[in-house]
Amino acid sequence: MPRWNFDKFHGADHRLGLQMKSVGEVMAIGRSFNEALQKACQSQENNRTGLGADKKEWLKTDDIMERLEKVSDDRIYRVKDALRLGIPSKTVQKFTGIDPWFIGQIKNLVKMEEQLLRYNVPEDIPTEFFIELKKNGYSDAQIAWLLRIEEKPVTRERKKRGIRRVYKMVDTCAAEFESKTNYFYSTFDQRNESISTERKKIVVLGSGPNRIGQGIEFDYCCVHGLLAAKEVGYEAIMVNCNPETVSTDFDMADKFRFEPVFWEHLEEILEHEKPEGVIVQLGGQTALKLAEELHKNGWNIIGTSYNDMDIAEDRGRFSDLLKELGIPYPKYGAARDVDEALDIAKKIPYPLLVRPSYVLGGQRMKIVINDNELERQVLTIFKHLPDNRVLIDQFLERAKEAEIDAIFDGDELHIMGIMEHIEPAGIHSGDSSAVLPHYSLGPIVIQSMIEYAEKIARALNIKGLINIQFAIKNDEVYVIEANPRASRTTPFIAKAYGVPYLNIATKVMLGTHKLKDFEITQKLDGYAIKIPVFSFEKFQDVDKRLGPEMKSTGEAIYFIKDLKDPYFRELERNRSMYLYN
Repeated sequence: MPRWNFDKFHGADHRLGLQMKSVGEVMAIGRSFNEALQKACQSQENNRTGLGADKKEWLKTDDIMERLEKVSDDRIYRVKDALRLGIPSKTVQKFTGIDPWFIGQIKNLVKMEEQLLRYNVPEDIPTEFFIELKKNGYSDAQIAWLLRIEEKPVTRERKKRGIRRVYKMVDTCAAEFESKTNYFYSTFDQRNESISTERKKIVVLGSGPNRIGQGIEFDYCCVHGLLAAKEVGYEAIMVNCNPETVSTDFDMADKFRFEPVFWEHLEEILEHEKPEGVIVQLGGQTALKLAEELHKNGWNIIGTSYNDMDIAEDRGRFSDLLKELGIPYPKYGAARDVDEALDIAKKIPYPLLVRPSYVLGGQRMKIVINDNELERQVLTIFKHLPDNRVLIDQFLERAKEAEIDAIFDGDELHIMGIMEHIEPAGIHSGDSSAVLPHYSLGPIVIQSMIEYAEKIARALNIKGLINIQFAIKNDEVYVIEANPRASRTTPFIAKAYGVPYLNIATKVMLGTHKLKDFEITQKLDGYAIKIPVFSFEKFQDVDKRLGPEMKSTGEAIYFIKDLKDPYFRELERNRSMYLYN
């Protein structure tokens, strides 16, 4: 199923046509069409728990019919909404041109939901019907939503009745020949084809579908993490729904689970395999967001602990830590409504950087310059991300931006790379051209950055990877944020310097090695430039100006011998445009 990112291109035409607009895809396998379809929806990383039944349904018939007629990114959900409202299957088929068989399958989901509404609590659901729901891909969260209760009682009742997933081997020979592969998918059946061994195991969480803010660079991280775990004797198990991850190579993982990176699916895998721990540092924000559930349910997180990662992710806790460590940072505040946001603006001078917490790729992040813009932006965030907090930071105008990627083993900090951004602070790091090594930062600035990085790594008890972003204004170094995981620049640095940093970091996380066990020699003759790649030609009539919300869909690497290179000089001229226009 394709993954779109229209939310990054405000005003873009959602209609699909001959020109490709998706930025990634997911792969889902089930024993029935509906099971595979619902698993694909759960894999999308768009806050859906399946094909509907998750409080995101549309209610207006006219809006639904218009969306059915226009081929758009969410039409499969609107088909379900139409059938749920009683629009005849023939009408849906006429408007969409979708084969009646598929419409009939989705209609069966609607019928099952109508039957489920007869019950008030999970204990009332007949076991056979409960199994039928699960065989049709319903997550516990969907069942809970339809019953208007919490998810945990549904999960508890399901497990009590022994309704558990089993794992089937992906048959690469279509049953013509016997084939044994290490690819597995889950379903609800009697026979389990995945045998849990007695070997010590590690589970690596992938990053889900490629999308803006999280792309193929995290697949690189996960693959090298798998190889490192195998080298030190672990059975390495990968969980991901991205078909590009390791799907062409049997030697990467001992077992590969084609499953949504979704808590219910992950919990079943962990209960089946009983690993020694889970690596969340390599799968980007997707994996990191599952750390809380892992922690609450008693699963060991390899490397940095959940609490320490949460300090870095929580802007309030992180700013308190920086204050305690004596590290400069932009003034900030956190608001839960518009009035709180306006009160914060009275204490922090405009311009302000306004963003929701716990998001990827600068989603819904904007610079505002007055109360009216602040009010509109806060309302927009709460509309699209309810139950979130709005973070309000002082925006440092005309500041340079730089970042450090490092590995910390509890004793020693190794700086993998210091990158200087060509675009100024205020352009998302994913959209900025970054130069490795730095080229214009003075020795005192570099010394401050390294000193702050080590202080933060020690205070957060980092074990493995950390990325720290800085703003530099008038030679004063401010810490913007710290990411206690692999960043999108980690593979860039590894390739530029020719050092297997992900292999090293994984072994440090696992505790089998210290940094002193490695001889690290960086080899780079000149400079490497990380170049963002944009796809604006796919999205006509959208604002192409860059800002704090990431818009690039990929990146490239470009090597230069020295700073006289004409390509670099052109980038520098563009920097002046951003700073002074």
